[in-house]
Amino acid sequence: MKILVTAKRVEDPESKIKVKPDGSGIVQEGLKYKINPFDEIGVEEGLRLVAKHGGEVVVVSIGGKEVQEQLRHALAMGANRAVWVNHTGPLDQMGVAGLLQKVAEKEKPDVIILGKQAIDDDQNQVGQYLAEFLGWGQATFASKVESLESEQEKNKVPALTVGADGKSVRVVREVDNGLATLECALPAVVTTDLRLNLPRYASLPGIMKAKSKPIEELTPAKLGVDVTPKVQVLKMAAPPPRKAGIKVPDVATLVDKLRNEAKVV
Repeated sequence: MKILVTAKRVEDPESKIKVKPDGSGIVQEGLKYKINPFDEIGVEEGLRLVAKHGGEVVVVSIGGKEVQEQLRHALAMGANRAVWVNHTGPLDQMGVAGLLQKVAEKEKPDVIILGKQAIDDDQNQVGQYLAEFLGWGQATFASKVESLESEQEKNKVPALTVGADGKSVRVVREVDNGLATLECALPAVVTTDLRLNLPRYASLPGIMKAKSKPIEELTPAKLGVDVTPKVQVLKMAAPPPRKAGIKVPDVATLVDKLRNEAKVV
């Protein structure tokens, strides 16, 4: 199998995010960056599928030279090679999906695995756009029945089940009232939820090997994609500071404030 997995560079969730005074974006000085956690889960699932079925994991990221840090992280985890789409300008979700579409048409993977969303903008759109652009089936919010403390997880059993004929994949999805199971014909697009797996740590040998693994550089122009944003962020604003809590003398007062002030009951 060939698995194509994304590795977006995002702000470390432990960083303190501040909005610029003019609302044009966030203050980037002093921020740390990492691979999007949902994408890291996708890399792990790709590695498990290849360990079971054979093949290779190809990881792709879009951005300036700095995204090579996240690509090397995925390579250190065990991915075979990487594709870097060199682009430093603004991108919307349709532009990202358009670039990934061309990479997919070039690589011809059996499965594309993306995080269901990136933790920087929380859009949850690229996987769906990509499936539409490619005309492939999709299964979003991939999860599993077993817990993250189960024997299957300890033994790194893939949660995505490939059919015996290699022509379909079965995916357990998280939905509002529980879990649902979908079966998609391959090739297909899958987006990962948090409870799909626990990503492995990159070992020292893996980190050393990653330094010599190939990273192919592409550009939007080379891929023939117009990435002019169709969606623009006009302004950002920080949420208002939370008010300090208060103590109430009794339950009756608490219920009264919840009903008449907070209006939540």
